[in-house]
Amino acid sequence: MSSNFGTNIKISIFGESHGQIIGAVIDGLPPGEEISIPQIQIQLSRRAPGCTPTSTTRKEKDEVEILTGFLNGKTTGAPLMLAIRNQDTRSANYENISVIPRPSHSDYAAYVKYKGNNDIRGGGHFSGRLTAPLVAAGSICRQILKRRGITIGGHVLQILNVKDPPFDPVNVSEDELQYLSEAYFSTRSKQAKEGMIAEILNAKQNLDSVGGVVEVAVTGLPTGVGSPMFGGIENVLSAAIFAVPAVKGVSFGAGFDYAKMYGSNANDEMYYDGDNVMTYTNNCGGITGGITNGMPLIIKAAIKPTPSIYMPQRSINLQTHENTTLKITGRHDPCIVPRALPAIEAAVAIALTDLMAEANML
Repeated sequence: MSSNFGTNIKISIFGESHGQIIGAVIDGLPPGEEISIPQIQIQLSRRAPGCTPTSTTRKEKDEVEILTGFLNGKTTGAPLMLAIRNQDTRSANYENISVIPRPSHSDYAAYVKYKGNNDIRGGGHFSGRLTAPLVAAGSICRQILKRRGITIGGHVLQILNVKDPPFDPVNVSEDELQYLSEAYFSTRSKQAKEGMIAEILNAKQNLDSVGGVVEVAVTGLPTGVGSPMFGGIENVLSAAIFAVPAVKGVSFGAGFDYAKMYGSNANDEMYYDGDNVMTYTNNCGGITGGITNGMPLIIKAAIKPTPSIYMPQRSINLQTHENTTLKITGRHDPCIVPRALPAIEAAVAIALTDLMAEANML
């Protein structure tokens, strides 16, 4: 499986949802970087299951262990290994889907690709459970970036028709990003959060699920990070973000809204603020030509509804080759969006750390 990412800072994710252990190996980190384990745990708690009625009831402590590459609170320069032990697994709940795949899940495609040898329990290596080590690795990268003046934060922008106010793309508050980056189910508006929770609980009561959109912003990025063509900021960030299960769309700045604009509305006109080059608008989302331009980086990601829902669904039997009906059991999120947000922030942190290393800016 292709579970590796990065050119200069390389990360490898390993484990399965119901295996003994999940984790990550990070290679290429600068030596002497102080790493706060409590800060890692803050990020893991934002992603952790079993916290509220809007998430799965599976309960995992998600306590991270750093097994290598770490001494006296600092990176040594050797590969750093993170481990998180699985504890609350109920594999019997997944016996029926070994032959009857869940619609819109990885079950069928993985069955074909790996000739039926894939671990189906909890989704195996395809599970959102694997975002826990991603978040832990991302927290380390986030700490390294923060010391370089770079702040990452995000919020749930939309659940169904309930919308949170978007960031002002020109004036993103670093203090607000810091606050949002440490909160569970981050929103800018309390009223929007209440409306989103109501929609999620309504879907849960109806044995259904809902999706949504998250918005992530990055401030403090220096100008000149990235490359044209295949090495662009958008390319690298998108590759990292799509590692988060259920992400089905990524856009930068105005994104698809560009289709409704004239060039005169879309262009970000420039001005000098002292020696700094700024733009009056930020439709480009902080990126031009695949390279950072000094404005805040603005990213949106669309997340599909959790495919594991409790109402009966039409499927197939892989053994008998007959059409059938599937009714799943187990524990699943009625909405994965709030827990996916810290994973997407982590993916952004990992990708930016790799790009900063490429630009010799770490």
